[in-house]
Amino acid sequence: MGSFGRCQLGMRGCFQWGPGSDCGASPAPMEYVSTRGGVEAVDFEEALFSGYAPDGGLFMPQHIPSLDGDTLRRWSRLSYRELVKELCSLFITAELVPRSMLNDLIDRAFSRFRHKDIIHLSRLKDGLNVLELWHGVTYAFKDLSLSCTGQFLQYFLEKKQKHVTILVGTSGDTGSSAIESVRGQKNMDIFVLLPKGFCTQIQELQMTTVIEDNVHVFAAHGNSDEIDEPIKELFADVDFARKYNLMSLNSVNWSRIMVQIAHHFYAYFQCAPSLDTTPLPVVEIVVPTGGGGNITAGCIAQKMGLPIRLVAAVNSNDIIHRTVQRGDFSLSESVKATLASAMDIQEPYNVERILWLLSGSDSHLTKTLMERFSVSKSLKLPEDLHRKLSETLCSCSASDEDIVQAMRRCWDENRYLLCPHSAVAAHYHYSQPDGTARCCLAPASAAKFQNALLRAGLVPQLPPEITALTAMETRSTPLERGQDWAQALREWIEATAQQRGIARQGVTQT
Repeated sequence: MGSFGRCQLGMRGCFQWGPGSDCGASPAPMEYVSTRGGVEAVDFEEALFSGYAPDGGLFMPQHIPSLDGDTLRRWSRLSYRELVKELCSLFITAELVPRSMLNDLIDRAFSRFRHKDIIHLSRLKDGLNVLELWHGVTYAFKDLSLSCTGQFLQYFLEKKQKHVTILVGTSGDTGSSAIESVRGQKNMDIFVLLPKGFCTQIQELQMTTVIEDNVHVFAAHGNSDEIDEPIKELFADVDFARKYNLMSLNSVNWSRIMVQIAHHFYAYFQCAPSLDTTPLPVVEIVVPTGGGGNITAGCIAQKMGLPIRLVAAVNSNDIIHRTVQRGDFSLSESVKATLASAMDIQEPYNVERILWLLSGSDSHLTKTLMERFSVSKSLKLPEDLHRKLSETLCSCSASDEDIVQAMRRCWDENRYLLCPHSAVAAHYHYSQPDGTARCCLAPASAAKFQNALLRAGLVPQLPPEITALTAMETRSTPLERGQDWAQALREWIEATAQQRGIARQGVTQT
């Protein structure tokens, strides 16, 4: 059976934002700093194109805007699309992207979503509220942030006539969403590493069937953590990264975290019993958690003043659960293959952002802790930091049997199919007493996980777009065990640049 932990409502804001604000006519300019404190503050554009900070840290806003109750009540009437626009405008200055252009970019980003509301809340029996984040092209929540990020990239690249090389490691859904966000763009080449045999057939086909000149897919014979290593190696080679303008679209990229903050606001407004009370009511948000990007976005939303209680729901790869419960941020002996395959991750890099946030932006402490973890792969959190973490987050872990049981129960009671990742969140809900206002985030459509459905004795319901994948041409390059994957990527990137005829000397011109 799964295991659980308790938490309190934690963290409150920085500078006030709203009708009651006395911070002047306009807030301080939004800049971004590294969690490890080794670089000067940068603007949104530089953070967008950097991925990892040059000192190995992750970019975070120097200040987190704090929203007052009146602003939250006003925002409660907004659509999801409008919430994304409001939130992004707090983190992207109008000098960089004028508000009217920002609105247009976000509208373009959501133009290919199947649902008129972009995301949708299904209210099911036994108080199970499922927020469907998967109505984009690839049937996964990552379409939401990556479609926006792709538009932001294109905006700056066109303005400055630049070319970038995007490196992405994927445990399943990130790769296809990233590909869809930039496919066919002449000023971007994307290189995606997928863990052969660790993705579902549909996830793999969503990547390998995209036959575009700027899309390069590599099927690596290793797990999700192993494919991150060559990517980190190339980013650590500062000269190479600068020469080929390397960037990442994994959730190391701040832009993805920023857009995902909106999930939590929308979930809160949909599930709060009333906003007429003071203080505002608390809603519990259950977040299926792998690399930790979505739970990081929730921590930031909480810091902004949204009264939510966060639950990090993980599978048998439970490093985040152990960190929350015991302060034990340490690797297990190996990654376990589970039904919730996109969460089969041992090194959730966004935990660094959460620790930085909870430590009061203490970059020295964050750097010390993360460097210690990098060497030993084992870390015991300082007592004070662990206390703050456990006050901010609850956590639970779910076995494959827990996942199967949640999928079956949801179908039996509602005739509603959950993907195995969503079922991790539902498992937590079913284990709790009734009466709590709660929303479970659903990161992917069940249609992408046929084997898990069959394991639960359920019948997959496949949309025609997914059925069509099996008849399409595929293209990928194998990376074998024992091969130098970083060197293979270097050579491919260099050859692609030569083929493009792009002269990259620091700043790349098209």
